[in-house]
Amino acid sequence: MTPQALFRRVAVAEAVTWALLLAGMFLKYVTDTTELGVRVAGPIHGVAFVAYCVTAVVVAVDQRWTLRRTALGLLSSIPPFVTVVFDLLAERRGAFGPWRLTVDAPARAADRPVAWLLRNPVRGLVVGLAAVAALTGLALLVGPPVGS
Repeated sequence: MTPQALFRRVAVAEAVTWALLLAGMFLKYVTDTTELGVRVAGPIHGVAFVAYCVTAVVVAVDQRWTLRRTALGLLSSIPPFVTVVFDLLAERRGAFGPWRLTVDAPARAADRPVAWLLRNPVRGLVVGLAAVAALTGLALLVGPPVGS
């Protein structure tokens, strides 16, 4: 899977879970019918949000994105559906190429763990999933977003 394909899938998943959460919020706050949608879609969106951020950092390091592009990629996860817009704009601007660190030697400190993840895909996937789980758990410890 190319960096762009991975990034796009996770960006779309984050946007879809935003839509589910917004639908749940509509049912809870506008129609006052049920909060089940928020209870179900909220945690799913939380996991998708964290997965998107982890994926964005891995792709940013591998593709040598600038700090500005990386920050915009991460910030795009906050408003609904902007991850997809960011992905399309990044594609137009040539932000994606083949996986660099599968063949190039790591040159920077941040390159080493990403190179390891990419060169050991099964272990890398397990570490990535563990990172998403740990960061999601940390977010749950901190508490729900204000106003929930």
